[in-house]
Amino acid sequence: MKLPRPRSFGRALAWTIAAGLLLAGCAVGASGASPSPSTTTTKDVLASATWGENVRIILGATTIEFVSDGIPNHSRQAEYAVPNDGVRVPDASTAHAVADPTVAQDYAYTITTVPTLAAAPTDTSLGAIGLMISGATLFNPYEGDGSTVASASNFSVKNAQGEDVWFLDDCSGHPTPMGQYHYHALPACVTAMVDDVGGPSHIIGVAFDGSPIYGDRDVSGNAVTAAQLDACNGITSATPEFPDGIYHYVLLPTSDSTSSIRCLSGVVDAALVSMAGMPAMPRP
Repeated sequence: MKLPRPRSFGRALAWTIAAGLLLAGCAVGASGASPSPSTTTTKDVLASATWGENVRIILGATTIEFVSDGIPNHSRQAEYAVPNDGVRVPDASTAHAVADPTVAQDYAYTITTVPTLAAAPTDTSLGAIGLMISGATLFNPYEGDGSTVASASNFSVKNAQGEDVWFLDDCSGHPTPMGQYHYHALPACVTAMVDDVGGPSHIIGVAFDGSPIYGDRDVSGNAVTAAQLDACNGITSATPEFPDGIYHYVLLPTSDSTSSIRCLSGVVDAALVSMAGMPAMPRP
């Protein structure tokens, strides 16, 4: 479904979490004074990130506006499995193959570049929750019922030629039936644009609370596991862009709910919450 041009000009408060805070036991959702900033700012890193040619970045004093047609700058399947009419969560018996329905969107999202830790995380729901360097958006792990994990329920159907056509492509993404392409898990074709084999993950996006999004390798190139992450798929640690450490989200190549961001740890602007369909109040 083609979305209207969402805009957010909400409050932008200071939040850059150094790695030492994690060692000191700073938990997600805890309240208190803002931590000391890193020497590298989120604004600096986002300004120099490897954005696709289909993305235009407009930097404000404490915000970044992401303008994109929503079409990822990597290859996609020629066909996708999409749900039959009236089906919210399809499987192989309730879907059919169609030519790739991806169509241009009209994205103009404005988010903070100085994120602030919230008193409690905000659960994500349907719709965009983050912006990726490919020009497409990130969704949470779930399909339309809010509980079926997309990466766990991938399936194929046969097209007119008897060939297998998949629900999710090799980049852990797919278009909605109305053409909005998005990811539900670690998009390997996006990380391949910025990462070396065996090396650390580099920034591949930014979440709606302003926190960076990374792949599943730490600064030493070791795999990050779900056990190392908090309930929102976040962690405070060093990255190539933030050697002093920062709170960031990690996407995983898993087939469970740890594949994408399940909640946002930072304060989210009310306009983005309303647009994305996320609950307006933080969870208890």
